[in-house]
Amino acid sequence: MNVIRSLLLTCVCGAAFGAPVAYAQGTFPNRLVKIIVPFPAGGTADVLPRIVADKLSAKWGQPVIIENRAGAGGNIGAEAAAKADPDGYTLLASPPGPLAINQNLYKKLSYDAKKFVPISVLATVPNVLAARPTLPVDSVPALINYAKSKPGAVTFASQGNGSTSHLTAVMFESMAGVQMVHVPYKGTAPALTDLMGGQVDIFFDNLGSSLAPHQGGKLKILAIAGPQPVASLPNTPTLAEAGLPGFRSVTWFGVVAPPGTPAPIAAQISAAIGEALRMPDVRQRFLDQGAEPVGGTPAETASFIKDEVVRWEKVIAGAHVKID
Repeated sequence: MNVIRSLLLTCVCGAAFGAPVAYAQGTFPNRLVKIIVPFPAGGTADVLPRIVADKLSAKWGQPVIIENRAGAGGNIGAEAAAKADPDGYTLLASPPGPLAINQNLYKKLSYDAKKFVPISVLATVPNVLAARPTLPVDSVPALINYAKSKPGAVTFASQGNGSTSHLTAVMFESMAGVQMVHVPYKGTAPALTDLMGGQVDIFFDNLGSSLAPHQGGKLKILAIAGPQPVASLPNTPTLAEAGLPGFRSVTWFGVVAPPGTPAPIAAQISAAIGEALRMPDVRQRFLDQGAEPVGGTPAETASFIKDEVVRWEKVIAGAHVKID
């Protein structure tokens, strides 16, 4: 009862200071909730929020839809979310780019990532080094030797300029002492399509998207970019084990709300997402995508994102990567 009384008091105070009326009346949400995904449909960044959206819709009795707003390394969707009303009815579900990378990569952005209101971390997914099936190498040392023998000839795909896959490849170039050619795409799906078709040589993708094609022989995973091996690839080494000590790249997917969203709304959405992530069927569907469910409070999410900003800022500064 004390918790309920405290929550009601918070709502009343929120109403007095201009919090959205719907929440103050205890009816949030009372209409459609939109989750913007700043990348195309088909990739893990799109699949995971859809799984959670279905559960939120069932819990709230309101439609929860995904809106794909791709382009500019996730900045188009992020801008749309940043300019949305801060009432909880528009959220952003995104990999690291718009939340922890782009502010250090682009000279000018039309939104301030630091002002987003953190909600939750959906999951983490280890990245992998995937290669086209016809590339004449089957290990990381062989790839490095191949790239050194053909400077500027090896191509790497990415989910877009400044994406995790782009910066991971840049980190690989620096640590391996090789020079490759960047081929940016608008998301994971088109990059994977061209990798499997042989139009590009390698792609630092997340495990969730590459595992099934690898198992089907449509591409080959040479190494895990995360800090430890994964159960689904028991014979595949990490990049650190393959000769690049300290190499670490993990993709994560966070949910944030527009700047100014009241803390009670953020807390309510975070709790609902956490409840969904603890459901056995959701956990299994995430694991099938190579994703480990995370969750967390808004405060924990804020701390997580802050640490990631520092991590990728070092990579960007060390490689002198900038995008106009």
